[in-house]
Amino acid sequence: MKGLLRRMALDVTPLRTSRDYRLLFAAGGVSGFGSFITYVTIPFQVYALTDDPLLVGLLGVCELVPLLFMAFVGGALADYLDRRALVLGAEVAFTALCGVLLVNALLDSPHLWLLYVVAGLTAAIDGIQRPAMEGLTPRVVTPEQIPAASALNGLRMQIAQLAGPAIAGLLIASIDMAWVYAVDLATFAFSLVCLALVRAVPPPPDAERPSLRSVATGLRYARSRPELLGTYLVDINAMFFGMPQALYPFMAGKLGGPAVLGLLYAAPAVGSLLATVTSGWTGRVHRHGLMVVIAAGLWGVGIIGFGLANWLWLALLCLAFAGAADMVSGIFRMTIWNQTIPDHLRGRLAGIEMISWATGPLLGQLRSGVAARYMGIGGSIISGGVLCVVGTLALAAALPAFLRYDGRDGLARKQAADEEWAARAASRTGA
Repeated sequence: MKGLLRRMALDVTPLRTSRDYRLLFAAGGVSGFGSFITYVTIPFQVYALTDDPLLVGLLGVCELVPLLFMAFVGGALADYLDRRALVLGAEVAFTALCGVLLVNALLDSPHLWLLYVVAGLTAAIDGIQRPAMEGLTPRVVTPEQIPAASALNGLRMQIAQLAGPAIAGLLIASIDMAWVYAVDLATFAFSLVCLALVRAVPPPPDAERPSLRSVATGLRYARSRPELLGTYLVDINAMFFGMPQALYPFMAGKLGGPAVLGLLYAAPAVGSLLATVTSGWTGRVHRHGLMVVIAAGLWGVGIIGFGLANWLWLALLCLAFAGAADMVSGIFRMTIWNQTIPDHLRGRLAGIEMISWATGPLLGQLRSGVAARYMGIGGSIISGGVLCVVGTLALAAALPAFLRYDGRDGLARKQAADEEWAARAASRTGA
């Protein structure tokens, strides 16, 4: 029994062995906690001002458009510049935008349009920061520690996703909206100090200057690898059909009021947290593609249950189950990305990854809002979960190479590609 528990226990080796990873972990955890507070507060403020599910869902569109463009730009920059400097600069910009939200909330009549503008700018800056942040992990831990680092990154987000929305619900129900944004603003001070202490992470040798050609190189590589295409398409399908967050404020009204809202946002993180702390087994599984497909299908099952729930405890249980499935999918998707992509392409592919996992939820918010107008809140959620399961099965049938993917082969290919690129760079330098 003890041996089984040890094998399942979370591997914290990257935190013990890498100073820079510890700093990144701490910065992301504290900043993420505050950001999830704002993540809940903005749609609630739109809901409070409009009482319209479609207008809440439109936040996703405002975020999607700049994200689609800036993720490519951010990916190219992350392969050419110091990734730590990009992350730090973006964090400063996030701090300024949070200050704008605070000032807007202090007005007697807060501007609705400003919430959409800030949401769009936040997505654009995230498109710059996220590829650089994703590209930092393989540079501060060893290749063998990547599955453990992926699980730890998930744990960091889950803690923030669990605590942030829960605190947001309590704050929204008890204090002025401006003070809710002030909490997020305070968390940025800590993260900025941590990021400033991280050592510089220079680009790979002979890095490509950002251009349309360099972006196209990343797209061609992604298209050539079925294991990467599978991670993108399966996740987009699952989130587009099975992401009902735009309807949380309305489900909260049905299940108990504003104080319940934070619980709905936090419930998936509870399941994710349980999946993470028992994730030691993931390092011994090599059929990564198959595990992504299974987990994505189970996410859809959990969302169906959430849509059918008439009691708060059952709704939270179904969301927790869905969150656990999504975390398992996320661990294996991150492992595929970090163990297969050559370092000189890591930033650009991180930009594509960001589009894949952000496009689905953002469009999913719009889909759920539109469907809710015609099918009702429950009908929108249930139909989305069913379509998520059906789409996952269809993609599994269409991508047999993804189902057969073995992580040991991917790691060997990455090491060979990194060595080839380093040899070419040395040859050009010598010439």
